[in-house]
Amino acid sequence: MGNSIIIKNSNTWIEGNAIQQLERTATLPNMQRVAGMPDLHAGRGYPVGAAFFSVGRFYPALIGNDIGCGMAFWQTDLPVHQSKKYKLAKQLGSIDAPLDGTWAERIAELLPNCTYPQALGTIGGGNHFAELQAVDKIYAPEKLPENFNRQCLQLLVHSGSRGLGQAILREHVDKFSHAGLAENTPEALDYLAKHDAALQFARANRQLIAERMLARWGVDSAMLLDVHHNFLQQVQLDNETGWLHRKGATPSDCGLVMIPGSRGDYSYWVQPIVDKSAHALFSLAHGAGRKWQRSECKGRLSHKYSVDKLRQTDLGSVVICEDKALIYEEAPQAYKNIDDVIAAMLDFGLIELVARFKPVLTYKTAGECC
Repeated sequence: MGNSIIIKNSNTWIEGNAIQQLERTATLPNMQRVAGMPDLHAGRGYPVGAAFFSVGRFYPALIGNDIGCGMAFWQTDLPVHQSKKYKLAKQLGSIDAPLDGTWAERIAELLPNCTYPQALGTIGGGNHFAELQAVDKIYAPEKLPENFNRQCLQLLVHSGSRGLGQAILREHVDKFSHAGLAENTPEALDYLAKHDAALQFARANRQLIAERMLARWGVDSAMLLDVHHNFLQQVQLDNETGWLHRKGATPSDCGLVMIPGSRGDYSYWVQPIVDKSAHALFSLAHGAGRKWQRSECKGRLSHKYSVDKLRQTDLGSVVICEDKALIYEEAPQAYKNIDDVIAAMLDFGLIELVARFKPVLTYKTAGECC
């Protein structure tokens, strides 16, 4: 059985089913180590908010159907004090539909051989979002990038490979079920090539979402970071070369990263502490983590909160979400407290805080077509 660790403290709540899924994953053939993050929660057979290290064999099902899902963060030149959230929402309108022909050249620049152009520049459903944020607190000004401007809004985009990742996983599972693939076989190399193409697609998708939104507002921007949360990486750990799977886990070996709360909570920009990261499999939480199953959210909330009420948050931000089921499923109450998640990683010595942001405008969908 592989060794397992969960990054948590006395305030960390993790459902028993998620822990059982993590422990079962540790028993997979060739699995050496697994690590659960403080946002760990149950997924479809495998936990979300975790990293897994195997040798000689890897498991595409652990990465899941949204290969390359991740977050990108932009500095905009929208002044905070001049930005009116309802005006920004009106200017933005809907970005649910596919990009029109005026984007063809830009798509070709980013993905010359794109086979899913209709999905590019769209956020998708589930927990994906795009959010304008304002600086709430600076903890370590010396760690901020030179081009960071605390007087202007930032844009955080959370999306992935859309239908491409789903198609890749479905093809794999149809052929090999959940048995994984021995490394260096033709089948393994074929999956890795498709996996890498999905990572490129996901990164381009986040880029196009941001460009599309910023064009509506007529503002300039600079990308500050872009990281994947669902991906496979070959790494060396404990003098062994193997495969690091991340499923809803932020890499801690690529500089500053963003760890967002729910749409009604703060997001934290953190500096990973590299020399403490190996025991957590070079990974961090990727967000607050679900507390409730999607199917129970409306029943828990609809008698207390109307849809219109859920389009406002306690921090004063506005939520664009016209899908009435999704607005309950993604309510802040359905997620863990982000401060508890951050505290657990601080207690383990995994991160240093750099800045905290509060939401201003969160975009989910302008229709019911996610």
